[in-house]
Amino acid sequence: MAYVASTNKHFHLGAWVRNLFATLSERAEKRDAYYATYNELNRLSDRDLADLGISRSEISAIAHQAAYEDA
Repeated sequence: MAYVASTNKHFHLGAWVRNLFATLSERAEKRDAYYATYNELNRLSDRDLADLGISRSEISAIAHQAAYEDA
C-alpha cells in the first residue's frame, strides 16, 4: 500500500505567478525610469549640464539613483 505525506502548507501557484509578474513589472518600471533619466540628461549639452552642476561622467550614477534608490 502507498502512503502520501500531506502537510498543511499549500503551494498557491496563482499567488506565486502574480508575485512574479508584479516583481517583473516593478523591475521594468525602474529600468524604464533609469533609461528615461539617462537619455534626458545625456541629450543636454555640456554647458547645460554645467549649469545644473553635473558632469557628463555623473549621468549614469544620477540616473541609477533616480530609478533604484528609494527617496
